Amino acid sequence: MMEVAPAEDLGNDGHPSPLRSYQAMLFIPLPLVVALLLLILFVAILRRDEEAQPNLPFLALILLAVLQSVLSGLRWGYGVQAVGVIAPVTAAMVPPLAYAGVSRLVRTSRRPLPTRIALHAVPAAVILLLMAFRRDVVDFALVLVFVGYALAILLLMRPGADALRLAPFEGAVPAYRAIIFAAVALCLSASVDIFVFLDFTWAHGEHALTLISVSNLAVLVILGIAAAAASRSRAPAETVEAVLKSETTEDKETIATVDALMEAKKLYRDANLNLDRLARKAGIPARQISAAINRAMDKNVSQYVNEYRIGEACRLLAATQKSVTEVMFEVGFQTKSNFNREFRRVTDMTPLAWRERKGGSGVSSASS
Repeated sequence: MMEVAPAEDLGNDGHPSPLRSYQAMLFIPLPLVVALLLLILFVAILRRDEEAQPNLPFLALILLAVLQSVLSGLRWGYGVQAVGVIAPVTAAMVPPLAYAGVSRLVRTSRRPLPTRIALHAVPAAVILLLMAFRRDVVDFALVLVFVGYALAILLLMRPGADALRLAPFEGAVPAYRAIIFAAVALCLSASVDIFVFLDFTWAHGEHALTLISVSNLAVLVILGIAAAAASRSRAPAETVEAVLKSETTEDKETIATVDALMEAKKLYRDANLNLDRLARKAGIPARQISAAINRAMDKNVSQYVNEYRIGEACRLLAATQKSVTEVMFEVGFQTKSNFNREFRRVTDMTPLAWRERKGGSGVSSASS
């Protein structure tokens, strides 16, 4: 869309000003700006995690959102109405990709890959059919898809941070919070779709452009959070999850086994340690470890492992001259923010304050 100045722009002397004649200004819709930001985010994640195996559904989700934003900009910014046929179909692919990305951090599936792809392609196929035969119900169907997948993600997250059994403990809690917020944002996006539908029904689309702009910003938030969760993720080889119910009488034995393993092997030093890997090392089902620690110690597995890390960090800070950063990496942390947060949670002071006390009356052992 171009805005052209009047052909004759009068100056102070009443004569046309040649410097002001035929000036043009390019109008760039907000969705196209959002698309550019998402593309920059995608490249940044690829560069930051080039040595790690990426979470492909999350990366695909970002690229799909770039496409969605471009289509929205073409339709509402430049009046290209033809893209309205494509946009609903691509929109229906967003929630399944978000769910697939979360699933790769939560658990592996017993279903073969082609079956999973076919199942998650159903929403887009349904929307495509509705676009051909029942366009009047497409908006309602999209709302159901977004809300349905948001609820499915929340169900996966019921066990809390321990649900992310394939994510490293060092980033499990931030990833959990991000995923919960992303699920809520999916519901928000569905709400915007409802408002747009009602606006076209009652106000002939008078407020639609503003509502769609808000929706694009919501998508940016969703993808930013999803990318943050994916940036620390790993995609290990698929395994079949053993599901056993832990009895209270087994809790002490389970914790004793894991304690012995942590003390002997010092697994907590592994920055990429996750619940699935810990379960394999201990020979105990992941859910049994999680349930035992939750019931007996009133904490999640991430906190349990991080307390071992903080315990050794306390000893190193008091007994060696290593820098705080060296200690942080040695005990299994990768980011200063998480290290400082967990150190304060366990000791009620900063690492430097602990060092100044030279192993005073604070926490001297993570298992105590």
